[in-house]
Amino acid sequence: MNKNIVLSDRLQAIADMVTVGNRVCDVGCDHGFVPIYLIGQGISPKVIAMDVNEGPIKRAIEHIQEYGAGAYIETRLSDGLRSFREGEADSLICAGMGGRLMMRILQEDEAKTASFKEMILQPQSELQQFRCFLRCQGYLIVEENMIEEDGKFYPIMKAVKGEKEDQNELIWWQQMEDRYGAILLQKKSIVLYRYLEKEKRTYEEILKKLNGYVDNDARNNSRYEEVEKKLRDCVRVMETINREGGYGKNQN
Repeated sequence: MNKNIVLSDRLQAIADMVTVGNRVCDVGCDHGFVPIYLIGQGISPKVIAMDVNEGPIKRAIEHIQEYGAGAYIETRLSDGLRSFREGEADSLICAGMGGRLMMRILQEDEAKTASFKEMILQPQSELQQFRCFLRCQGYLIVEENMIEEDGKFYPIMKAVKGEKEDQNELIWWQQMEDRYGAILLQKKSIVLYRYLEKEKRTYEEILKKLNGYVDNDARNNSRYEEVEKKLRDCVRVMETINREGGYGKNQN
């Protein structure tokens, strides 16, 4: 390296989230300043700098040569991760673009995205939708920062692979919160527990009465299925909360 490079506050915050020793793939590298900094500071041993447009790649190459980092930074013309091969990098940097575009890039080839140990992400828009997208895809935001620069605010987050949330389970639990009360469930109310026990007994008694008529009456068939589902839901709620520590801590 010929000299040290000074980053803007936004780019510095992005670079600061990269784990030392990780190889990096920078999607949307623009002028190549972050890759140059990562190499110059000894944070990363190798960086792949990619951009969808030739102009930024040419400027990045000029700056890489200017700072003498050509042996450590490889530039590629690439739409998202299309020119990236799994296993080439440990950290993904994707910054300075709209949240919707970033979601498209991350979702386009899920195997490539999942191959990174960490992702440093800086979406410019659709922030709530973007965070929801990460969670639903099974990524955990483990670090987050926000930079104010020239009157604009830039959220920056580090995400790692976790467990993908089952959307059907999320929807089901939201329905149960609507039915029984989210706060009561959270408080593990002993009164709610007794209510669930009573509800369970009621459904069991109804099913017992309907049992002899199921085969002969279509209306009873439908009613049987409806009550059976309510019983299953009731039991699942009791089991779910018991797995999380059980009722009885709060008497209200």
